[in-house]
Formats: sequence, structure tokens, C-alpha cells
Amino acid sequence: MAQHQAPPPYNPSAIHEAPTGHVYPPLADYMGLELSQDTIALNMPEYQIQTVQPRGTVNTLVAPLSSQSTSLAKATVTQAIRQVVLCKDRDGKCGLRLHSVNNGVFVCYITNGSPAALAGLRFGDQILEINNVPLAGMTMDQCHAILKKAPANGITMAVRDRPFERTITLHKDSLGHVGFQFKDGNIVGLVKDSSAARNGLLTDHQLLEINTINVVGMKDKEISRVIDASPSVVNITIIPHYIYKHMISKMSTSLFKEQDRTPAV
Repeated sequence: MAQHQAPPPYNPSAIHEAPTGHVYPPLADYMGLELSQDTIALNMPEYQIQTVQPRGTVNTLVAPLSSQSTSLAKATVTQAIRQVVLCKDRDGKCGLRLHSVNNGVFVCYITNGSPAALAGLRFGDQILEINNVPLAGMTMDQCHAILKKAPANGITMAVRDRPFERTITLHKDSLGHVGFQFKDGNIVGLVKDSSAARNGLLTDHQLLEINTINVVGMKDKEISRVIDASPSVVNITIIPHYIYKHMISKMSTSLFKEQDRTPAV
């Protein structure tokens, strides 16, 4: 039986290798936000350094549980780089918009049900390459031009995940509740002994997706409707509110507010 291998520890100075075999620079910052241990300790103290054994002493960041249950494993935080392959729809569009921030290129909008959404691209993902073309230093228009000229099928991207994001599986109780309160999409309270509390949900974290549905920019009533319409198992993706605030401040405010009326490429 194959042994389960733990994911690699978070190391801000590490060099990452993508599925394409290319080597990318370390995640020293995210949209200009420094992600040093000092910054993490000051602004996200719940993400603490722990020692992992046996194979030597390795520093890794782990997300603590909201309860004291020892039966629940802690979620290890990684900054993975993955390969995404997508196509264009009948109108020749992928269904996304990109935005340049601090010499990097990030997803600022995804059309629901589009090829980009179905391929797993999400708001805040960093796009490192498109069809083996590095995007560092490119403008939004230059990146969109690459997509427009790309063939209809087999468009490959090297994508870096959003830092410190986590996906948590929750279960509704007999009343259809999962056990947390939120305001402006930010989790502000947990119900004692609820599924949210038992499964490691944390306050001061922003809701990004619910069962893969992007809820960034939605009003709280709309988010509640998404949760209510979900089946008994609810998968939610969250990110520390400290990082989310930075994401929104760096994304073009006009693009973000006008995204429903801004054409995707």
C-alpha cells in the first residue's frame, strides 16, 4: 500500500516547479503584499509555525482548528502551482478577465459556467504563463491579446493558487444550518458544536466560493441564498480577511464594481 505523502511545507523563499517542468520564483509577496514570517505573525497569528517529523525538522504553516477536537486533522497550507488547460466557447471567448498588479497578472473576473470556470480558474489566482509565454511585467491588454490569438482548444496556463486559501467541507444540521455568521462575506461568528466549529472554520476569513460558485462581490443575502440552495454537504473556500482586503484594494475598483458589464475574453 502506498504511503500518503504530506504536502510540501510553506516556505516563502522556496523555488517552485510547475507541472510544465518550468521553475518559477518564490512567493515572496502576493500583489505586493509581503508574506514574510513577521508579517504573518503580526497580521495572521492563527497561522503558526510548527515542527513536522519524522523526516527531519521542517517548518510548515498549519491552519488551527476552531475547536479542541484532536480527531480532526489540521489543514496544511501550501502555495501550489498547477497547470490548467482550457478552450474557447462558441463565441471564441474563455470567460475571464486578467489584471496586472505589481508586475504580476491575476484573475479579476470569471464568467459563471465559462470554459475558464469549468477549468478551475478563480478570482485572485495568479497566471504565470499562457501557452509557455511568461506574463511577468505584461499589461492587462497584452495578456488579453495573447488569449485572443490563442487557438480554440488546448490553451495551457501555469497558475499559482491564492495564498492561505482553504476549502472546508461542512454538513447542514436538521434545520439546514452549517453554523457560522458572516457580514459582507467575512466570517464573524461560529455556533458552538456546529459543523463549522468542528471542521476548523475560522472567523476573520472571507468567503470566496461555495460549492465552486464564486461569491466574491455578492451581497450577504445572495450568499445566504447560495448556501440555502446547496445540498446537505457544503464546500466553502475561504481566505484570511487580511489578504482578501489587500486583493480587493489592488484589483481595479472600477473593474471589480463593473465586472458584470465588462466583457470577458
